Amino acid sequence: QVWLVESGGGLVQAGGSLRLSCAASGSIFSINTMGWYRQAPGKQRDLVASTTSGDNTAYADSVKGRFTISRDNAKNTVYLQMNSLKPEDTAIYYCNAVAYGTVYWGQGTQVTVSS
Repeated sequence: QVWLVESGGGLVQAGGSLRLSCAASGSIFSINTMGWYRQAPGKQRDLVASTTSGDNTAYADSVKGRFTISRDNAKNTVYLQMNSLKPEDTAIYYCNAVAYGTVYWGQGTQVTVSS
């Protein structure tokens, strides 16, 4: 079992920055991939960025060059640094972890970007 707790969301003006954090606990040794997804009202939940235990990263085209995912294994935490935020980045952001083929989700944190 893996538990994920996100923090760092909030309200920011367009062009601003936010950093999201996701702290993992439980069977953290079994985690292979961690990532961030987002879901805007009326839309599906989409991948934003992911990182594997081998430090491979992947990003949605819409955030490449603006967002950076990183992982602190000592703190069992994954971060999402979001720069140059746009109103279309407004969504609930969910932390995700995959361990032994099981997918775990955090409770989500709201990010709102005003124009």
